[in-house]
Amino acid sequence: MKFIDEAKIEVIAGDGGNGVASFCREKFRPFGGPDGGDGGKGGSIWAVADRNINTLVDYRYSKLHRAKHGENGRGSDCYGKGADDIELRMPVGTLISDMNTGEVLADLTEHGQKVMLAKGGEGGWGNIHFKSSTNRAPRQKTDGKPGEQRELKLELKVLADVGLLGMPNAGKSTFITAVSNARPKIADYPFTTLHPNLGVVRVSHEKSFVIADIPGLIEGAAEGAGLGHQFLRHLQRTRLLLHIVDLAPFDEGVDPVKEAKAIVKELKKYDETLYDKPRWLVLNKLDVVPEGERAKRVKDFIKRFSWKGPVFEISALTREGCEELVNAIYDYLAEQRRLEYRAEETQIAEPARTIDSIDPDDPRFKVVE
Repeated sequence: MKFIDEAKIEVIAGDGGNGVASFCREKFRPFGGPDGGDGGKGGSIWAVADRNINTLVDYRYSKLHRAKHGENGRGSDCYGKGADDIELRMPVGTLISDMNTGEVLADLTEHGQKVMLAKGGEGGWGNIHFKSSTNRAPRQKTDGKPGEQRELKLELKVLADVGLLGMPNAGKSTFITAVSNARPKIADYPFTTLHPNLGVVRVSHEKSFVIADIPGLIEGAAEGAGLGHQFLRHLQRTRLLLHIVDLAPFDEGVDPVKEAKAIVKELKKYDETLYDKPRWLVLNKLDVVPEGERAKRVKDFIKRFSWKGPVFEISALTREGCEELVNAIYDYLAEQRRLEYRAEETQIAEPARTIDSIDPDDPRFKVVE
C-alpha cells in the first residue's frame, strides 16, 4: 500500500545521570569539602507536526525510538551533560494515543505543533547539595530518575474540508480529477482507489478548499469488508460529505437506491458522529442517461431514497454541473467558518456571570429566599 495511515511505536526517554559523592583533594586545601556534581538530564522524545510529510510509512519500519541517558556527575563541581532530545516528525493530522491506557496524548492539527511523548529523567544530586554547618562531609547522593517509556499508536486522519462517499466505481476519482489538482488512478473496474487522495479545489485565486477521496465502500465495510473501512477515519475531520451515486451503472441488475442506502447504513454503523455530519447527494454520470429520461430518473431516485437534503446533478466526465457544485461547497464552508468565528468571538467577549453581577431588579431573574 502506498498510503500508510497507522503505525505502532515504542518510545523510551533517557534516564537521568547519577549524582556523585566526591571531595576536593587539591593542594593547599586540606578541608576542601564536597564537590560532587549533579547528573545530566535524560533525553526526551517529542512529536512535531510537519506538513511536508504525508504518511506514517517511516514509523511502520522504525518502531523503537530511544533517547540517550544523561551523563553522571563528576568531582570538582562538574555536572554531567544532558542528553539531546529526539524529535519525531509526523504528518499534520496524526492522532497519538497510549496503547495501554487508550489515552489520547496528542492531536497534531497545525504545522510546527510540538508535543512531548516521553519525558527524560531528571539528573541525580551530587553531595555538594547536602553540605551544611552540621554536615560538612556529606556522603549522600541521589541517582537519576528513569525516563518515561510508552507504547504508542499513531493514526493519521487526513485534514480535509470535504469528503467523498460512494460505492466503488461511482465516479469519485473522476470527480476529484475534474475539480482539483489531484490525479488519482481512474479505470473502468472497481477499487481503482487503494489509498486516500487529497486535492485542492481552487474556486478563484484566493478561494480554495481541500477535498478527500477514499476507497469505495461496500456493504459490510464497518465490519472490515473491502478497503474503505480502513480509511473512514479520514472523513471524521471534514465539514461536509458528498455522497456520490452512480445513476447509470453498467450492470442493469444493480439498483443505485439499494447501494446508496447500504452506504448510509455502513456510515451509521461505523460512527454516529460521522453519520450526523452534513451530507449532500451528488447524482453522477448523467452524461450516460438520455436527456429525456434524466428528470424522471432523478425524481424516482430521490423519492425511493427518501432524500430531503441538497441534491446536485453532475457528470464528472464532461464536468457538467461541477462548477455549480464547487461554488455551492465553497459558499457553505465559508458560512460555516463565519459562524464558528462568531461563536468563538462571543465566547471570549462575554465574561462568566457571577452572583454579584446579576441585577436583582432584572425581571428575568427571581430571587429565592
